[in-house]
Amino acid sequence: MANPLLRISSRLTVLNLERAACAVASSNTPRTVKLIHTKVSCTGNVCYLQLQEPRELDADRARALRRYSKQSRTEDRRKEETDSDSDSDTECKGFDRSEFWRRKMRTVHNILDVDKDGLISFNDFQLFADRFKSLGHLDDQQAKEFTEIIKLTWEEQWGAIDPYNYVTVEQYLDDMHHVLNDKSIKKKAYRWLPYLFKAVDKDRSGYISVSEFKLFFRCLGLGDEDAAIAFAVIDTNGDGKLSLKEFVKLGKDFFFTEDETRVSKMFWGPLKGI
Repeated sequence: MANPLLRISSRLTVLNLERAACAVASSNTPRTVKLIHTKVSCTGNVCYLQLQEPRELDADRARALRRYSKQSRTEDRRKEETDSDSDSDTECKGFDRSEFWRRKMRTVHNILDVDKDGLISFNDFQLFADRFKSLGHLDDQQAKEFTEIIKLTWEEQWGAIDPYNYVTVEQYLDDMHHVLNDKSIKKKAYRWLPYLFKAVDKDRSGYISVSEFKLFFRCLGLGDEDAAIAFAVIDTNGDGKLSLKEFVKLGKDFFFTEDETRVSKMFWGPLKGI
């Protein structure tokens, strides 16, 4: 008859090996879904990897999130472009652009991510617009137009206005690359820039001073010191003011160029790191 102590020891050894294997598997498992993480749970006999959803999404809401994810729409769009014989440059993802350009896009994504959860939603887009409207310098008609353009821009660039429609950093990079290669979208993508100018032009002079530029940066969630430094750089003629034309040109140039010598790189504040 086998020694009972040996049987107990063998069983403990097996259990320890199972736990070790489970721990290794969990540490090496990539987190492929933004909102869903894994957690090891051991019952004493078997270890499981349980799905954890920090936002406590139920099954229906999780499915809705996947259904309305920007990634699936992006994949569909790229397939349509391939089928329609569009040129290869339009189909390329944003990752073939310079790291400098990608840093700029990550900077804007961070600004538009008003609640700082790592994702842009339509609610973020609305909150962003509300910051400028709350300054009280837009008249009723301008505020209404601004609201409509913000809504239209979201629908044209990111699709459905839905609480589960989020734009990740990588999706934003891909989308901005697509915008720059689609002339029809490129012309309309930044039509909301004049409303940002008008919102901070508190004396309605048609020009923005450094103090008004600080208002602009505050609405972006940035500080006065950053605004003063940026203004000193982008005010290339040194007259202490920016016209509407200059403001819009700088705002667009930020997205369009990969030239690191352009002063427009300062327009949206300090660039995020790699």
